[in-house]
Amino acid sequence: MGTYEALPAELVTERLRLRRWLPSDAEEYRGLWLERDPRAVRRIDAEGRPTVEEMRGWLRDNPLMADRGLGLLPIELRDTGEFIGYCGLTVGRGSFDEPEIAYELARRAHGRGYATEAARAVVEAAARTGRRRLWATVREWNAPSFRVLEKLGFHRSDRITEDAERGNTIWMTRALEPR
Repeated sequence: MGTYEALPAELVTERLRLRRWLPSDAEEYRGLWLERDPRAVRRIDAEGRPTVEEMRGWLRDNPLMADRGLGLLPIELRDTGEFIGYCGLTVGRGSFDEPEIAYELARRAHGRGYATEAARAVVEAAARTGRRRLWATVREWNAPSFRVLEKLGFHRSDRITEDAERGNTIWMTRALEPR
């Protein structure tokens, strides 16, 4: 495992601010889980779990995998402070040396270029950490995520994780230029 700079705790773009998680983000974060496509891996279960309080505990005790300089950062609109989703780097299906970029936006924020803007800031920050490659995994049915990744210079690799129930996962990758 290599030595890398940490992903910054805050990234600012023209319209967005990506920042550290706060316990008060739990309700909005849970809202993302409620909106997820039924084919998504993690959703709110039939018993209503995880609850807002459970999510608040996760944010307090383990700020969404903010581990060894990686992490998912909540996205808010700069002009209003409204929470609209998250974006960041995680080991996920990747590795510490070649992490996975992940993002999710509330439906009310779709179609405005926010995912591309946030992910571009994360890709640029990842290059500054000294990493050489990023991965992204996308279900074959998720056309909007493919469009975002293609705008950012990701391309399909030869890797596919088959899943007849939820749809195959396509592995996308992008080489990074050191900065």
